[in-house]
Amino acid sequence: MSRRERAVGPGVPSSTYRLQLRPEFTLGDAARVADYLHRLGVGAVYTSPLLTAAPGSTHGYDVVDPAQVSVALGGERARRALVGWLRELGMGLVVDIVPNHMSVADAAANPWWWDVLRHGPRSRYARFFDIDWSAGPLLLPVLADDGDGGEAALGELAIADDCLTYYEHRFPLAPGSYAPGDNPGLAHERQHYRLVSWRRAGSELTYRRFFDVATLAAVRVEEPDVFAATHGEILRWAAAGDVDGLRVDHPDGLSDPGGYARRLREDFPGWIVVEKILAPDESLPASWPVDGTTGYDALREVCGLFVDPAAEGPLTRLAEERGGQTDFARVEADCRRHVATRVLGAEVRRIAALLEGADPGRARAAVVELLVAFPVYRSYLPEGAAEWGRALGGARAARPDLAAELAEIDRRVRAEPRGELARRIQQTSGMVVAKGTEDTAFYRYTRFVALNEVGGAPERFGVDSAEFHARAAARAASRPDTMTTLSTHDTKRAEDVRARLAVLSEIPEEFAAAVRRWSGRCGLSEPSLNLLAWQTLLGAWPIDSGRLRDYLTKAAKEAKLRTSWTEPDPGFEREVASWPERVFADPVLAGEVTGFAERITPAGYSNGLGQKLLQLLGPGVPDVYQGSELWDLSLVDPDNRRPVDYALREELLAKLEDGWLPEVDHSGAAKMHVVRTALRLRRDHPVEGYLPLAAQGPSARHAVAFARGRDRIHPPDVVAVATRLPLGLERAGGWRDTVLPLPVGPGRWGDLLTGREIQADPDGFAAPLLADLLDRYPVALLLRR
Repeated sequence: MSRRERAVGPGVPSSTYRLQLRPEFTLGDAARVADYLHRLGVGAVYTSPLLTAAPGSTHGYDVVDPAQVSVALGGERARRALVGWLRELGMGLVVDIVPNHMSVADAAANPWWWDVLRHGPRSRYARFFDIDWSAGPLLLPVLADDGDGGEAALGELAIADDCLTYYEHRFPLAPGSYAPGDNPGLAHERQHYRLVSWRRAGSELTYRRFFDVATLAAVRVEEPDVFAATHGEILRWAAAGDVDGLRVDHPDGLSDPGGYARRLREDFPGWIVVEKILAPDESLPASWPVDGTTGYDALREVCGLFVDPAAEGPLTRLAEERGGQTDFARVEADCRRHVATRVLGAEVRRIAALLEGADPGRARAAVVELLVAFPVYRSYLPEGAAEWGRALGGARAARPDLAAELAEIDRRVRAEPRGELARRIQQTSGMVVAKGTEDTAFYRYTRFVALNEVGGAPERFGVDSAEFHARAAARAASRPDTMTTLSTHDTKRAEDVRARLAVLSEIPEEFAAAVRRWSGRCGLSEPSLNLLAWQTLLGAWPIDSGRLRDYLTKAAKEAKLRTSWTEPDPGFEREVASWPERVFADPVLAGEVTGFAERITPAGYSNGLGQKLLQLLGPGVPDVYQGSELWDLSLVDPDNRRPVDYALREELLAKLEDGWLPEVDHSGAAKMHVVRTALRLRRDHPVEGYLPLAAQGPSARHAVAFARGRDRIHPPDVVAVATRLPLGLERAGGWRDTVLPLPVGPGRWGDLLTGREIQADPDGFAAPLLADLLDRYPVALLLRR
């Protein structure tokens, strides 16, 4: 549903700016930076979840009470104050919502979960959570386990304040289940739940989780009363006109994402985007009445444009030589299989149990192979029959001996595409893909990690201009109001890290030689982590040893090769943790790394400005992740949630407002100049449609440009121009006499970044030399007046 089709409700924002709220940066702090964001050109403030989250939450996705604003963020009064100030500034508010799950980490903090534990299946909230009550008491995996299955930990149970306690954990006692003097262990046996070893979370849980996080229990929003209870507060804000848009977290975890979207649209007429991660050739289901995704599809296309495909061979040879894995399909299948069998075994077991009469072991094996073979995160039956068929074909090819079991699954699912078997397979496939591909394979397949991004395709080495333009044009035609992004709270590395890493694709042999040399002096013993470490060091340079240590430790655990979150190898983790200091302590090595990083940084700046301009001016509603209006060299969370220095940003913005044209340097002011100019244009000047522009001349392949217009009647009057593969351009002798023909029409073109006018002939034709157009900045933003 586009802005032209929506009959009522708030308009689509011109752009959004994501703020990560937390106790250290509250709604009040958001209000204090709102004026700065308005001056930057932002159309709407876009916040992380605002509802009451688990005590100490740093992100808000662990909601415990959907009926009130988080007091830790400032509460209802602060929310209303923020809305009032945004309205005074003429800005909108977009809110992140979490319909799939709630936190149960602290049972006492979640009144619904507490009631379920106390009253079991008879609780008024028992239906709110996706619990298999037929399997017996609810299993809670909280006990320590030193190899005894948690038996010793059971001896640590106690009774205090009418609660069953296990160290800091508190759990309610069912009415009449305990009398003073009773043994805590016997009282435990009388509850509607059982405290069990944490090791059983992956194989035996009786409630559905968010991915593999046992402290996040899935909510059944497909039930009307559950939807009403979980969305009532948000919809109250919407009815009061306080919310312009909603970002829906993790729709693939829902029982019926399409049905949910239609239900939400009935109650909310504003802008809706869903955190749906699309495969490169996948489209958002047409039946969903939403405006689009949260933009990972655009991220892959924009960032891929700055990667040189010629580097694929040399970087593949480097990975093979160093002992890394280079067959992505095999790595991905192995990782998904590991996740399905060892991490999400409980979910697989629950699916297999629905195949009555089948051998349990063979049924589980068939389910695993099916989940491993999905070509997309999730099929949406019955309309996603093609993806379902491809998954079946892949499973049959991998395990022909399970043909009978797979045929039975297929028969049952096609007969009841909305039945429980079909629903649970679909819900779980997204979990397997996310945990297997994003959170495991992307840390094992480290040939070139600039491509290892959420929604990315590491096996596709970059995006050429033809693909970029075709996909942008399709977006303009089909989902003009979708969100686009380059960095989010979930990206594996920030946009400017990827922009600098893209430079390595232009000098793959030089990079390979450096890795060989450096690894000989101070390599990590695990090959894939070794490749990741050197790329990370260059991409995020300068980085302190603490940040790098924390990142590499997390990466090693996510890869699950030599260590993991559940099976740590202390010796290997000590090797990883000490690596940054060992590199920095070697003066020769540290000097070489510094020199290499400094040589590629200017080209990284060029890529960073280019990808940012194309994202901000391209089809869709562009989002700017907090702080990324300057260079952002953050790594995966929690690194990308570090505090943002808004005082510095306001100081630089004031200088830009006074007419300053900054140099392209380490300050990042040039990026802010591009962001401010593009966002203000998007806010003040409508842009529609999409027209690829082709440079002409010897260096034409190094330019990417497109034009957009205020409507479909008048000639395009906005042009974005970016430089790609800047080192190759330099080796080719620069732009020379390469020109960019601009759309013909009345008026004069001017570059908003430099203030210069572009000469045109009497008929309105202009074809500026790129050497002149891009002599100050590697990008240009042209407007016809």
